[in-house]
Amino acid sequence: MKMENQNLNIPQVTVQEVVDILSLLYSDAIKKQISFKRIITPFLWGPAGVGKSQAVRQIAQEIEKRTDKKAQVIDVRLLLFNPIDLRGIPTINEDKTLAVWLKPQIFKMDENPDTVNILFLDELTAAPQSLQAAAYQICLDRKVGEHQLPDNCIVIAAGNRTTDQSVSYKMPKALCNRLMHFNVTTNYKAWLKWAMTNDIDNRIIGYLAFADNKLCVEPESSDLAYTTPRSWEHVNYLLKTIDTDIDTILPLISGCVGIDTAMEFKTWVKTHNDLPAVEDVLKGRNFKYPRTSDALLAFVSSLVSAIHSYREEISVTELENACNYINKIPTDFAMMFYTDLNSIEEIRLKLMKCSASQEWYSKNKKFI
Repeated sequence: MKMENQNLNIPQVTVQEVVDILSLLYSDAIKKQISFKRIITPFLWGPAGVGKSQAVRQIAQEIEKRTDKKAQVIDVRLLLFNPIDLRGIPTINEDKTLAVWLKPQIFKMDENPDTVNILFLDELTAAPQSLQAAAYQICLDRKVGEHQLPDNCIVIAAGNRTTDQSVSYKMPKALCNRLMHFNVTTNYKAWLKWAMTNDIDNRIIGYLAFADNKLCVEPESSDLAYTTPRSWEHVNYLLKTIDTDIDTILPLISGCVGIDTAMEFKTWVKTHNDLPAVEDVLKGRNFKYPRTSDALLAFVSSLVSAIHSYREEISVTELENACNYINKIPTDFAMMFYTDLNSIEEIRLKLMKCSASQEWYSKNKKFI
């Protein structure tokens, strides 16, 4: 986590970092019985597709893991509302003497104390300032008009910066001061951890290992398709849906990440097809080695991803085979392999039982 961003004067965090810190905050509040009313609303700034909404879903999952609560996300796009919608529909009371306001659907939450509701106000900066004013009450007073949020509700907001080439209105300073701000960014190393746990295709992982600058780019003003973590996730679904050669689905991939990147990805995939099969390496059957740095980087990334996928059932013998293979490649690539494997909890203990890995560590102490 970078503690200051020079443009916004706020901490710069990856998606995983914001998940870790906010899930810790809310989980500890639950354990210590501290009211959510006491916690200032977080605001996640960042370009479209960087993973802000995904971070909120991950926070809900982490809260469930760390507490005995059920967590559910209520995703609200204020751009689709007007101030009257948020207040509700007026009607008469029972004795027909006063007007009352029917509660909007977004305020209908499970008030069971065993449940945590996360009200996610997404694309807040895309809403005009008349609607952002309504967000004042939600973020500060946890209500709109006469409708109060339940005590078991967390509020998190997100939006694009005015520099992100998306619809974005400048946020009033009065609202800024009522929020806790994070500038959400991404990098390949942080994304890789997420990719390995979300079954992202090894070809995407390998390609982005050697072209990590293509993970998330700032588009030209005329670009309609460009790369973000979200667009690569779309490509992942395409690769898993249509089982055919890369040339056939190239127009679909181009529609997600743009023509130039899709062509480069296609070229890399065809190179990837000449790499050793991960399954052969795990079984100790293949002694073919990539010749170029790009190919080595791609193969190591693919091998780590595969081991992560098989982490529950992979045997010490298979790991031993992988380590024996890796020990014969250049040291910097082998170090990347061992560093990434040690970050996988289920693999760490098995790796300690591999004589090949212990031999490599013994020979390369000065690099560790």
